[in-house]
Amino acid sequence: MVSKEKPTKIITVGDAITKCLWDAGLIPDVFIVDSRIKRKPIIKLGFEAKETFHIKNPPGTLTDEAFATVRLAVNLDNQAKVVVDGEEDLLTLLAVLFAPENSFVMYGQPDEGAVIIRVTDQKRKEIRSIIEDMEDVPSKS
Repeated sequence: MVSKEKPTKIITVGDAITKCLWDAGLIPDVFIVDSRIKRKPIIKLGFEAKETFHIKNPPGTLTDEAFATVRLAVNLDNQAKVVVDGEEDLLTLLAVLFAPENSFVMYGQPDEGAVIIRVTDQKRKEIRSIIEDMEDVPSKS
């Protein structure tokens, strides 16, 4: 799919999907990890990037820091790694919201496989609506 569709960027959210792609020789432009798989701690992945960011994002939340860092990371010209102290799951929303058009945002669906979201204006509108419906989330777009 990647070779056929040639996404602008590949962004992974989650340790398992990041490791799967890396092991297959498909290196993401941005990877967001929290050193957990299925909520259980794992040994930190040794994958490095040109730019590394460390943020705090408690489970079930999207912090101001997460908004700013994901926006920056997905729009850098260099490969970026975002290491989350807390939980990275909801950062998928931010990756889709801020990624360049025609990027792929990929995350794992436990016991199912991988989910790939192609970033389009329509998908961004859907994500923006979801974020606006969440409580106590900064209204940044």
